[in-house]
Amino acid sequence: MIIDLNGMETTVLPNFKGGEKEFKAKMYFDGTTRIMRGTLEQGASIGFHKHETNSEIMFFLSGEGKVLFDDGVEYVKAGQCHFCPKGHSHSLINESAEPLVFCATVPELG
Repeated sequence: MIIDLNGMETTVLPNFKGGEKEFKAKMYFDGTTRIMRGTLEQGASIGFHKHETNSEIMFFLSGEGKVLFDDGVEYVKAGQCHFCPKGHSHSLINESAEPLVFCATVPELG
C-alpha cells in the first residue's frame, strides 16, 4: 500500500500537546495507525506527553532538534531515529534556525 503524503493537505496544529507555535503535518490515519510527515519551524515544539496506548517512531529527514525523553534529553538530527515506547513520555523541540522535518508512525498497541 502506497501512502502519498505529498498529495495530502497540510494540517496546522497550534500549540500541539501544549507545545510552542505550530506543528505542521501531512497525516494518514486508518483508525489504528497514524503515519505523518511533520515540520516544526524555529522555536516550535510538540509538548511533553505520555504514550499510554501506543508507541511512536520518528525518523528525522532534515534539521536538528531536542527530544525530552522521560527524565533525559536527546539531541537529534537528519538521518537519526527516535523511538518512544508505550508507557514512556517525550517532547520534540526545534531550537535551530532551519525547519525540523520528520516522518513519524504511531501505531495503537491496544
